[in-house]
Amino acid sequence: MFEEIRPEEIEKRSFAIITEELERSGITVDETNAPVIKRCIHTSADFDYAETLVFSEGAVAAAKELIRNGADIVTDTNMTLAGINKKRLARYGGSVHCFMADEDVAAEAARRGVTRASVSMERAAGLEKDVIYAIGNAPTALIRLYEMMSDGIYTPQFIIRVPVGFVNVVPAKELFLSSTVPHIINRGRKGGSNIAAAICNAILYDL
Repeated sequence: MFEEIRPEEIEKRSFAIITEELERSGITVDETNAPVIKRCIHTSADFDYAETLVFSEGAVAAAKELIRNGADIVTDTNMTLAGINKKRLARYGGSVHCFMADEDVAAEAARRGVTRASVSMERAAGLEKDVIYAIGNAPTALIRLYEMMSDGIYTPQFIIRVPVGFVNVVPAKELFLSSTVPHIINRGRKGGSNIAAAICNAILYDL
């Protein structure tokens, strides 16, 4: 039998169900991180995120502070760009960027024999603002950010590291676990553009 519920109450009911199921499973999530974890579960219907999401100390507070101070968000897919609530981000002076489809990025990547994601991260490093990186697809984006940091060229202000897949995905996610860069990481193969957007929105909605 279907549950009768008004359209505007569907999301609220969904989050209530998530909370109930976490409690029944004996899974306790940190109160500060709970909005992010629950929105990832809501987006994917996958409760593994309650156990595989890793937050650096004070990560959510750090991301909120960056947004309040007008930070931009850079992502590696237009799907994530489309999914992030840009109007809410704009309230604080921020914008969302994705350079992956830019013709000059594609041309440079082809000339150098690297991925567009790598070149996109280099372009993002040139933005004259603080940046939150929301990476949901390309491990090479993470690898390039780490290389730039290791070479002393650029240090990211915050990284959401949730690419999905099989090739280089797991080790690329692990690169920043021991760094001082604030981060939210989903360990393992799972993730994706929708999860990257969900994390950004969870932080935006909780401001």
